[in-house]
Amino acid sequence: MTRNKKIIGAIIAVIALSSFMFAGEEKPIKVLSVKPEIRNVEKTVSNTRAGTIDACRRSKMSPAAAGQISVLHVKEGDSVNEGDILLELWNKETKARVTASERSSDQACIVSAKAERDASRANELYAKGLTSEEAKETAVANAESTMAACNAAVAQVEVTKASLERTMLIAPFDGIVAEIEGKLGEYVTPSPVGVATKPTLDLIDNTCLYIKAPIDEIDAPDVRSGMKASITMDAFGEEEFLATVTRVAPYVLDLERQARTVEIEATFDNPQQYLLPGYSADVTIIIDTSQETLGLPTQAIMRGDKVYVIGDDNVIENRQLETGLSNWEFTEVLSGLELDDRIVLSVDRTGVKDGAKVEIEKSDEEKESETPPSVTEE
Repeated sequence: MTRNKKIIGAIIAVIALSSFMFAGEEKPIKVLSVKPEIRNVEKTVSNTRAGTIDACRRSKMSPAAAGQISVLHVKEGDSVNEGDILLELWNKETKARVTASERSSDQACIVSAKAERDASRANELYAKGLTSEEAKETAVANAESTMAACNAAVAQVEVTKASLERTMLIAPFDGIVAEIEGKLGEYVTPSPVGVATKPTLDLIDNTCLYIKAPIDEIDAPDVRSGMKASITMDAFGEEEFLATVTRVAPYVLDLERQARTVEIEATFDNPQQYLLPGYSADVTIIIDTSQETLGLPTQAIMRGDKVYVIGDDNVIENRQLETGLSNWEFTEVLSGLELDDRIVLSVDRTGVKDGAKVEIEKSDEEKESETPPSVTEE
């Protein structure tokens, strides 16, 4: 019994000694690494909330007068040209007044032309002494009177035509009919003051599109009209559309007390036909660019512009950098690194600290490149 106790005690002592001897050997921490590279690095500014794509010219129109829709010259999706009549309210009476005023105008102007000729002949006869001064003055006065009547009749034609146009919707620019709120026979009325009603027709010029989005007030002083930008939309994944900043609002929006913003607008450089107003979008404005500079993923840089450099013995050390331009993806490194340096990318992993021993883990891309292609048996 005493012998068994001695054997058990020896085993416990060996286990304790082994634990003590190997306790100081920590298992290497697996990390992802990256090397600096020569690339272009941009300083950018992005919107704080999703922006909206809209058309540079968009008109939500309703007739100036109330009435019943009698003619729809277009349907939704039609392309129209400036000056095209889009719809008409019942206007037979107004058209009849236009016709009557045009005929009255023609008659008045014919009489005026005859009186002008009579006045011209009276002047010639008076110059030759063949008529009296009174007859000449009567002819001239008659010509002036009938001319005034002609001008009044012409003006009346314009008045009646203006009344007719109040019963029509006329395209103010080339565009596409987006929506028609009304059908044949339905009655439409203009919106009273202070009461919002749906427009009768929505016309969009989709040859010019822009994004309107808010940026943080802190970034606003760096943004100027004419700066280049890129626009992304959820509907098109990672596809980027080139744009140019066209407006920076001259005031700060304080709709949210803790997030004051400045509204900017950027126009698409090459708008595509498949882009539609109403899409939500994000804009990235390029403030400055460093060409062919040493760049490092921003993810690898810690607070205070420090990084973990992996030594030849796979022990990491904290190193101070001097940085330049930066964005969410890459940061310019002015000094502190060489192209061959290995930098810890996954700085947020547990145990990563100055002096820790690490093991470089292969990225998903590296693993995929090492996987042999599958062979299909025939």
